[in-house]
Amino acid sequence: MGKNIVQKIFESHLVKGELKKGETVSLRVDEVYTQDATGTMAWLQFEAMGLKRVKGPLAVSYVDHNMIQSNHMNPDDHLFLQTAAARFGAWFSKPGNGICHQVNLERFASPGWIALGTDSHTPTNGGMGMIAIGVGGLDAATAMAGMPFEIKMPEVVLVRLTGRLRRPWATAMEVILELLRRLTVKGGVGKIFEYGGPGVSDLNVTERATITNMGAELGATTSVFPSDERTAHFLRAQGREEDWSELRADEGAQYDGIVEIDLSSLEPLTAQPHSPDNVVRIRDISGRKVHQVCIGSCTNSSYQAMRAVASILRGKKIAEHVSLHINPGSKQVYEMIARDGSLSDMIAAGARMLEASCGPCIGMGGSPGTGHVSVRSYNRNFRGRCGNKDASVFLANPLACAVMALKGKIVDPTETGLVVDEFSEPEAALVNDNMLLAPLDDGYGVEIIKGPNIKEVPLKEPVKDEIRAEVLIKLGDNVTTDDIMPAGSQILPFRSNIPAISEYVFYNIEPTFAERARKAKEHGGGIIMGGENYGQGSSREHAAIAPMYLGIQAVIAKSFARIHRANLINFGILPLIFTNPGDMDKTDEGDVLSITGVGSSLITNQEYRVNNITKGLEFTVFTDLSERDRVLLLSGGLLSFVKKQLS
Repeated sequence: MGKNIVQKIFESHLVKGELKKGETVSLRVDEVYTQDATGTMAWLQFEAMGLKRVKGPLAVSYVDHNMIQSNHMNPDDHLFLQTAAARFGAWFSKPGNGICHQVNLERFASPGWIALGTDSHTPTNGGMGMIAIGVGGLDAATAMAGMPFEIKMPEVVLVRLTGRLRRPWATAMEVILELLRRLTVKGGVGKIFEYGGPGVSDLNVTERATITNMGAELGATTSVFPSDERTAHFLRAQGREEDWSELRADEGAQYDGIVEIDLSSLEPLTAQPHSPDNVVRIRDISGRKVHQVCIGSCTNSSYQAMRAVASILRGKKIAEHVSLHINPGSKQVYEMIARDGSLSDMIAAGARMLEASCGPCIGMGGSPGTGHVSVRSYNRNFRGRCGNKDASVFLANPLACAVMALKGKIVDPTETGLVVDEFSEPEAALVNDNMLLAPLDDGYGVEIIKGPNIKEVPLKEPVKDEIRAEVLIKLGDNVTTDDIMPAGSQILPFRSNIPAISEYVFYNIEPTFAERARKAKEHGGGIIMGGENYGQGSSREHAAIAPMYLGIQAVIAKSFARIHRANLINFGILPLIFTNPGDMDKTDEGDVLSITGVGSSLITNQEYRVNNITKGLEFTVFTDLSERDRVLLLSGGLLSFVKKQLS
């Protein structure tokens, strides 16, 4: 029987377990990379383990999220990350060098590798033919300590591509928006999407990366493309041809499911507010006034995309009521468009050029006005993520975005008569790594510099045998980590200060949550209750650390998003699932619940009886934990466990 790409990569990295769906496997990791919004905590956790140097995988520390330097906190954290990288033997990508996923694709990603990244869009690198998985910072830290990565073997779904895109207006963005339209934000949970079929050859590496990037919005573990001649061309252009190897699925490879997409059938699509799966054809909603357009981010900021956008803007000016923001994905792309004149065309048209950083995508500047419509070539449009809960964010491909900036309204680009220059992939990229610092051979004498905002990593006691706690908040389906732990320029600078950032847990939903949680902590702690797909979206582990700090003992939900579930376990919070989803209706905020025999249930049948003391009724919940997960909860979380193992 032939093997698919996922099986081939997993098999070559297998440390322990069987490659059977649902079975727990341990995998050797080739690369770990962090970004500053999550990386500060990851490196603090690595330091707390007491290790002198990264063991095993290539490690890269990026700065791309918290770039606004309105006070001391962000620059202090940047210096901490730079000195920690020098001390522990990691590469360091300086502020301004670009977004981690784009730079990693250019400079480090290699076919056949397994990489972990402390960002949910790490699967971007699957466009290179590698398994790239988003994880919490503590999982990254343990991998840098030389430990294998443990995961339940996902289903592998083939996305079979046929035909060719009707360029220029149908792009790689249409492929992933079409998948989101069909499958929804829950459709990829527990799955890896492997792309194949004759249509794959129509897509270059950066276009493939657009698709794998937004595979995160499906809830997928990751997504992966073959490594072929298009991959080889990209690596040659980067001066890394020695990193190329061919990687394809065997004839007759087996899959757990197949999705067919005819590329030639796709037309310009958009995701309407407030979810990436709320997808319609652009032509079906044409006419709505647009106030802001944002182009770039880790999803759509390749050199080809930027040149195409510039060709649309050349000699024209944006609508007078539109603010156009453009953030190229990397210094390499920025420098190349500066040299070929594309940057001049953008500026002349009225674009506001931003740093090579995440920027408006993570709420770092570029917030729309009250009631405004923003159209973005980004990957998420959750309510409030842009910095304004009263704005409406649409997602679309970068060329459609450029057209809407000119027209000042949502418009089908195919009906405008505008012309886009055609560009082939560059034969040679402009490689200038002067903002990418290599690891020191011996960094033992380097002083790790910590500013006053950097606090030590909090630890949790082992899970209690009896949990008696108040339900502090009851939520619906698809709660995001943005909902739990908001981002933005005011909050994210506290990412290395857990006591301070904890004040903002659920702030945009219930501003009094942190205060009530602190009071409940004095009487046994709190419980969070949620619906399906609880914790979707970003990998930010602060959505688990901060609730842990506030005394949250358990989250009871109908189902969990993968990364957030792992983060809850890593920080000692019990992730409980309703046996009967209808039982959620029996409990209200303010009810006091008692769960007894937690320790014995953890090590036996993983079934728990919940007594609603307030209402005098009972219901059951369960966990679906691996042996390692149980050990972590009984140890008080992953950091406590690893410190014991290494001592």
